[in-house]
Amino acid sequence: MTALTRRSRIGYALGGIASGTYGTVPGLILMPFLTDLLGVEAAVAGMIVFAPKAWDFFLNPVAGRISDRSRHPHDRRRPFVLRAGILLALAFAAMFFGPTAPPLAGALWVLALFLASATVYAFFQVPYLAMSAEITDDYSERTRLIAWRVVVFSLAILVSGAAAPALVELAGGVAGYRLMAGAMALLILVGTLGVWWGTRRVPLTRDEVAGGRLFGQLAEVLRDRDARNLIVAYVLQAVAIGMVLGGVVYVARHVVHDPGVATIAFVCFVAPAIVLTPAWSRLGRAIGKQRGFAVASGVLTVGLIGLLGARSGDTTVLLVAAGVVGVGYAGTQLFPLAMLPDLAAEDAKRSGTNRIGMISGVWSGFELLGYALGPAILGLVLSLGGYRASAGDVVAQSGGAQWAIVLGVSAIPALLCAVSLVPLSRYRLDARLRQAATADAAPREAG
Repeated sequence: MTALTRRSRIGYALGGIASGTYGTVPGLILMPFLTDLLGVEAAVAGMIVFAPKAWDFFLNPVAGRISDRSRHPHDRRRPFVLRAGILLALAFAAMFFGPTAPPLAGALWVLALFLASATVYAFFQVPYLAMSAEITDDYSERTRLIAWRVVVFSLAILVSGAAAPALVELAGGVAGYRLMAGAMALLILVGTLGVWWGTRRVPLTRDEVAGGRLFGQLAEVLRDRDARNLIVAYVLQAVAIGMVLGGVVYVARHVVHDPGVATIAFVCFVAPAIVLTPAWSRLGRAIGKQRGFAVASGVLTVGLIGLLGARSGDTTVLLVAAGVVGVGYAGTQLFPLAMLPDLAAEDAKRSGTNRIGMISGVWSGFELLGYALGPAILGLVLSLGGYRASAGDVVAQSGGAQWAIVLGVSAIPALLCAVSLVPLSRYRLDARLRQAATADAAPREAG
């Protein structure tokens, strides 16, 4: 079994700066940018946020397949990570430097650049995820590796999620969004260079070659019952978190009537992942990754239900509930990402074929689809509630619109998280791998 040095774990984790920033900021900022600055109707804005990530749903397995077939002399995945990460930073920044009027021109510019950034992100994120199944073959080491990644990823979410709204408010209007875009692009670039440089001396533990045709290999992946159950559970929760991330600014502006609260709520949501991920990791080693995922999902559901109290306009209720959500979110990030390399490596071992990139691509595609569906569903809920879009001015929202905002970040996401426990209960691989790891450890301890 291959243990990693602390330096290797940190090097891999640095990629979480790029994925955390890009995975967070569009969901947090793009809907308000479209509805409250460009004057785009809420349901249309939701679909603009949804479309590029839905494109990645189809592209990510292809990106994984291409990296599986790589014959690069130095590394199978890292060159993709470097090139795509640099392009991602440029495309993300450009998204906020287009026309602001009329609304149609602004909307089309955002859609085109978001599609471009989503395309290059596929070639960053999928090879990055695939690395976790190739740089160690140890069941417990993967949890430690991902724990480091989740801490850095969560720190990136915290910094980018707190800084992005603050920078927008600092400069105001178009200037604020463009200041934010430049700062976030810099974070993406730092993460890209960090993972590329920090993992340069880590050897690969798997040497299977890619084989077969794209759709045939994709069908093999989707026929795996454990893969399907884990993906479905994770996607349901991604939809829920996508709704919360997309709705927190609306809660702050139109329910609590204090835009600055969005930053504080985001800190309460993400900070527990930085502090508690090691504790979730220890729990996973004690009871298993699947059971740890179920416990974290339960905590997340309770916190989401608590967000219903935000309708009162009480800031304290909002922040406490956001903190509980954050505690659960820390675990729901760690465990499925630690289970993903288990799935990919076990598939390669069983089949003798390198589908690690494709499995990572399928996972990432469904994950992005879930995060994209979140704002799209939120936009629909806001439209049904009578939310009024504007072109820069703050518009008073009706009671129905305020209830729509609150339900969109609480009751509906909580229901999705509760339902996710059903497919999770049918996941069987973790028990087998844990039993095998225990059996392997016994002779070493005896010796």
